[in-house]
Amino acid sequence: MAWDEAPNQDAVPQEPASPCVSVCALDENDICMGCYRSAEEITDWFVANPSEKLEMLKKAKERREADNPIRLL
Repeated sequence: MAWDEAPNQDAVPQEPASPCVSVCALDENDICMGCYRSAEEITDWFVANPSEKLEMLKKAKERREADNPIRLL
């Protein structure tokens, strides 16, 4: 499963992998231009439970899609 795909709702939450792509640069809104997590989400990642991480991933995906609406086939 890719980091931005929704998990099976019936499955037991597994530990999501970090979306970090080693492009650590925050924009003027404190959003990482590599993974699209906020600075707060990046620091909270290490203490977050799987459900909280999935919520962070969902928000990051929404930010990425809003920032780059072009989709390649």
